Amino acid sequence: MKKTRINTKTFIMTAIVGSIMLIVFVISNMLHSSRQTIEATNEAVSSVSSFYLEAMADRRSKTITNLIDSNFEHMKKALAFIDDEGITSQEELRAALGKVKALLSLNRFALVDSDDVVYTQYTTFTGRSRYDFLSDNAMSERSISIVFPYGSPKELCLAIPTPDLYVMGKQMKACFVQIEIGEIVSLLAFEDQGRTYFGLYSRAGENLSDTDLGPFIQKANIFDATKNVIPEELHEQHYDNFARGIGGDMSFTAGGVAETLYYVPIENTEWEMAVLISESVINERIRSISEHSLASSRKQIIMTLSFVVLFATVLLLEFRSMSKRRLEAEKETSRTFKNMANTDSLTGIRNKLAYSDNEEALNNLIRAKEIDKLAVVVCDINGLKYVNDNEGHAAGDKLIRDASRLICEYFDHGAVFRIGGDEFAVLLQGRGFDSLQEDIDAFNRKAEENIALGGVVVSLGYATLLPTDTELHEMFERADQMLYTRKKELKEMGAHTR
Repeated sequence: MKKTRINTKTFIMTAIVGSIMLIVFVISNMLHSSRQTIEATNEAVSSVSSFYLEAMADRRSKTITNLIDSNFEHMKKALAFIDDEGITSQEELRAALGKVKALLSLNRFALVDSDDVVYTQYTTFTGRSRYDFLSDNAMSERSISIVFPYGSPKELCLAIPTPDLYVMGKQMKACFVQIEIGEIVSLLAFEDQGRTYFGLYSRAGENLSDTDLGPFIQKANIFDATKNVIPEELHEQHYDNFARGIGGDMSFTAGGVAETLYYVPIENTEWEMAVLISESVINERIRSISEHSLASSRKQIIMTLSFVVLFATVLLLEFRSMSKRRLEAEKETSRTFKNMANTDSLTGIRNKLAYSDNEEALNNLIRAKEIDKLAVVVCDINGLKYVNDNEGHAAGDKLIRDASRLICEYFDHGAVFRIGGDEFAVLLQGRGFDSLQEDIDAFNRKAEENIALGGVVVSLGYATLLPTDTELHEMFERADQMLYTRKKELKEMGAHTR
């Protein structure tokens, strides 16, 4: 009997000691896991934020590259047109430059002869003192620079040599176009202003876009502004990256706020595109997952202290539950990141999600009566189903890309979106609104010409903002009605309608 009592006592003591050891082990393990969760979350925040910033910076740098390449291509077309005209007088040259403006939307296109005399549609002047690229007497390749016209905003100047072009018996040295930096800035603007910022910078860190890079750097030289908030060694490294045209990321704390920016070089230029996020949505979402995990861990510790016997079972079930919730949260976060991508993969233009974001912002302006110049153009590809059925989907995809390029070419001052399989929408403000009728007439003429030529045929309808409108959708409906009328007209001219 005594032996039995001793064995029972030993068992109880063993159970108590084992339970205490189990509690200590579990608590220690939980605390260790919590620390690891915090560290892993911080690393994930840093990695994902940098990835997100890099993607946005890279997208916007490609936007500038595409704009530059598009203008260079139009300049080559303009030169071929002028060469074919056989121009013998300044009057004929100015008329030709006017045609170039109408056909190719090169609003500030000019020629320069071997004496550095600049010929525009309206005037003639000496340009050596105004344009750096003219200092090269034997200009051999295309030039990209920033010019500062007297009393006007900064402009982007694109120039190419023209050694084989003779006009009015004179050899032309070069041609160039000028684009206001403000127009470029409007293409790059973020919808979430006040949280995400961008700036276009020279290799020396000077702000070329006149945009604020957050509340701390603002419009200042990026290296002057950050000199005292990052270590000297890193400061020199970023300065060297800019000078060599290399991308990178920079983190600093100013006014108690941690800021992160990413910069990437813009291809074939001497500029860098920088993007900065303040109080990132990504950080908030990932850290909320971490806080949820820590709260669950604390509950598990309390349950362990109260219910030692059932702890193993409860821990196993809760661990599985937590893993499942965490997996679902990660999937939801992943879906959120994917939804943030607003570019159509087939055409490279903005997609329906981006259109919805713009629609919401414009609706707010319309209801507040803060906008008066706004137009929407709705486009539909003629014959896409016919091409898919008879030539295959690869040919159909090419037709969609060709249509996208055509729309972007004629509405280059608007925001172009692919909102459906064969549907596009263009939002026009400012210069795009002012040239609306001119651009639509030119586009419709091209569509009618393409019926006979076998090219891409696109129907369009448009509508402008009326005082009675309360949202963009009302304009879209009017434009859509006009679109279907236009499709009937093109069908009567011989275009496929499906």
